[in-house]
Amino acid sequence: MTDLFDSFFAESPADPNEAAKRSMRPLRRRFYEAVTLRDTPEGVAVELDGRPVRTPARRLLAFPTAALAERAAAEWRAQTEVIDPAQMPLTRLANAVIDAVADKPAEVAEEIARYLGSDLLVYRAEGPERLVETQSRAWDPVLAWARDTHGARFVLVEGVVFTAQPERAVAAMRRLIPASPWRLGALHVATALTGSALLALALAEGAITADAAWTAGHVDEDWNMELWGLDDQALARRAHRRSEFDAAAAVLALVPER
Repeated sequence: MTDLFDSFFAESPADPNEAAKRSMRPLRRRFYEAVTLRDTPEGVAVELDGRPVRTPARRLLAFPTAALAERAAAEWRAQTEVIDPAQMPLTRLANAVIDAVADKPAEVAEEIARYLGSDLLVYRAEGPERLVETQSRAWDPVLAWARDTHGARFVLVEGVVFTAQPERAVAAMRRLIPASPWRLGALHVATALTGSALLALALAEGAITADAAWTAGHVDEDWNMELWGLDDQALARRAHRRSEFDAAAAVLALVPER
């Protein structure tokens, strides 16, 4: 069983484009009956028929809270004839946290911090007017929160030419990057999927809802979809990304900072 899980999740891609390339590979059949939880020194572990699930690095798949573990267990229970990793975003995120983020938290934090220097929210469209207004409605409240709550004043830029942001503003928001590997990993996912560390930090701090953060991170994409029409492949990719985002949001909501 351990070998199955090691290879299964090591091969499961997070990018649906990569998943499509591997679509000819058969999914593993579901081989277990019961999904249960067990308290362990590492956290609340998911077990299948009484046996622990292992990450690709052969570490115990265990969660810091029972509520989060139950969400992961629900992913395993939802598998029917086969086990489809594309439908298990929280399990995949947990593997990344346990196998990668926990070992190199400083590198992950630095990646998040880099977004602050050129955050999505500071680069504004020059037109048309309706897009400018939509960006302002979605993004200005988050910038106001950063300014009023944390003293971080970012400079707005029209267009896409890089403009350095005040070091004081970047430093103020950088201090909010969590130390907990679980929250750090979730924050990294939310940052990458929205293109904004400010949105991710606002979500982590409870200053914005998950739905609002997701919508704000996709203002430009929504505009282009409205302008050029819907694309089935793009919609499928977006749905996949939303499931990844929701898993990250669940971690931020259910795992307290230590």
